[in-house]
Amino acid sequence: MTTAFEAHDATAAALPAGGALLAAYRPGPSTAFFSGPEHTLLAQGVRRTVPDPAAATRLLREARTAASDNPIVVGAIPFAPGRPARLFIPEEVRRAAPVGEDPLLQLPMDPPRDLTWAQQPVPAPQGYLDAVAEVVRLMAGDPELSKVVLARTLELTAPGGADLPTMLHRLIRRDPRGYTFAVPAGGDATLVGASPELLVSRRGGNVVSNPLAGSAARSADVAEDMRRAAELLESPKDLAEHAFVVDAVRRALEPYCDDLVVPERPTLIRTAAMWHLSTTVTGTLRDQDTSALDLALALHPTPAVCGTPTDRARDLIGTLEPFDRGLYTGVVGWGDAAGDGEWVVTLRCAEAEGDRLRLYAGAGVVAASRPEHELAETGAKFRTFLHAVGLEDTK
Repeated sequence: MTTAFEAHDATAAALPAGGALLAAYRPGPSTAFFSGPEHTLLAQGVRRTVPDPAAATRLLREARTAASDNPIVVGAIPFAPGRPARLFIPEEVRRAAPVGEDPLLQLPMDPPRDLTWAQQPVPAPQGYLDAVAEVVRLMAGDPELSKVVLARTLELTAPGGADLPTMLHRLIRRDPRGYTFAVPAGGDATLVGASPELLVSRRGGNVVSNPLAGSAARSADVAEDMRRAAELLESPKDLAEHAFVVDAVRRALEPYCDDLVVPERPTLIRTAAMWHLSTTVTGTLRDQDTSALDLALALHPTPAVCGTPTDRARDLIGTLEPFDRGLYTGVVGWGDAAGDGEWVVTLRCAEAEGDRLRLYAGAGVVAASRPEHELAETGAKFRTFLHAVGLEDTK
């Protein structure tokens, strides 16, 4: 059986430019777009829905036909347990080279439609500051509570809503080495985003996870930008936050992997808006029957999107966040019947439906957190999408 990764390697020279699939994308309940550093995927038509991720392997095997002996499942898994996934096995899958490598991406493009976007933060900034302060207060009396990731939303509304293909194009241009996606989110809604964080990939026997935690906003001034990067790399607060996540990833992968390599110190990666502490964890799969999706479910949710301990952090999130996260901080990606796949953490994302575009951003709260700093961090993370719709300021 040929895996999706092997098919990409075998025909790399013949693959069309990723921009062709981006141009062909049209949002809808039966279309998914996913682009990363390895390749681009456009899935169309629904052969079968997969509401339960645990059933994906069985359903993929049942979906094999003479024409497709290695079907894929694609879509998104929510943050909260027990909620239905938005996964499906497509009728048709087209593959291309990474969109970020397409030379046509360098050509000028039309600006976003000139819309007047109404902005409504949920919660209001003061409400978010109060929630962060409450978590810090609780940590002072509960030494086992090490981290809680608190999010907020920014709801944008404008007549006609967002032009999703143009938004995808702008997101890819802004961070061409990231993971960009647009998948059905239920009903007429679409989840669109540009995540920097690979939860896990499986390629044959090779497993890779790239947890990110600890962040600093970029600066347009080069000297200040470098100062912020250096400060992040030595920040006790951010290094401690990062260590929680890396340790959780290590413990989750140990039952499945041999030769697990976990670097002692993080490095830095950058997006257009943020610096992040990054650790690349690698291993060799112990059992070939363990799929990339199995590994993703074992890892999800990491402390990078929930907290430590998981159950306590999740309870506090449900109490303090005045909205339902839905697919935000879940998992999005694809996996094939051979077990290979790529699943990324659903960050830097928005849910688009009709006139509305709901943006999400979160920050990890630890005992040393200062509420105003976490508010500023979420504001910086909103900039990825505000740029995509032609806005720059947050409220």
